[in-house]
Amino acid sequence: MSQSELGILEHIEELRRRILWALAAVAAGVVISAFFADKILVWLTAPLPGEGLEQLEAISLTENVGVFMQATLLSGIAFAMPVVVLQLWKFIQPGLYSNERRYVYLLVPMATLLFLSGAAFCYYVMLPVAVPFMLDFLDIPTRPRPSEYFPFITSLLLWVGISFELPLLVFFLAKVRVVNHRALIKNWRVAILLIAVLAAAITPTPDPINMGIVMIPLVVLYFLSIFLAWIAYPKVKESSE
Repeated sequence: MSQSELGILEHIEELRRRILWALAAVAAGVVISAFFADKILVWLTAPLPGEGLEQLEAISLTENVGVFMQATLLSGIAFAMPVVVLQLWKFIQPGLYSNERRYVYLLVPMATLLFLSGAAFCYYVMLPVAVPFMLDFLDIPTRPRPSEYFPFITSLLLWVGISFELPLLVFFLAKVRVVNHRALIKNWRVAILLIAVLAAAITPTPDPINMGIVMIPLVVLYFLSIFLAWIAYPKVKESSE
């Protein structure tokens, strides 16, 4: 067996070991989450008026069991995420230069902070406006089903959290010289139009108020991205000279 084949096998074995550690962490997170599933579900139903859980109505025999399993799985993945990220970092670390490792040490905590900020914005600002609007729309009595409500809430938390990663995405693109701050400034009108489309896709209601609630922080993050691109791009330019 050649040296290159041995190297590939070593990488595969290392990847397998990291995946097993990550899966073990997820399994442990699911077990821990099972003890707190009721509290997690109460927390997710807080945007509903009154006693949140009592506003839901299951019409299928297995619906509540499915919701319980979904809540424990998602929260288990959330609890295990630091271990999963650590295993990913340990796998890619040997192939990085020292300066690249320095950026990873900075950007991984920033990515986590931005994602949590987006999820918190969705939970504490967006959902308290959007959920009552949808429940009272057309004055038709509405009792959401658990199998529809919880996927809806968790997907919103996920996508709004991901959308808050825009500054880091722009920072990386500026680092590899795909974009620069001048182009971002020049095309700010197009960017705002795209942000409006994204906000319309994320926003669960058709009214402009909720759409504006989502757009404002994304526009602020876009101009923050211009600043980060200004920081990142000159360094690449200088290093290439």
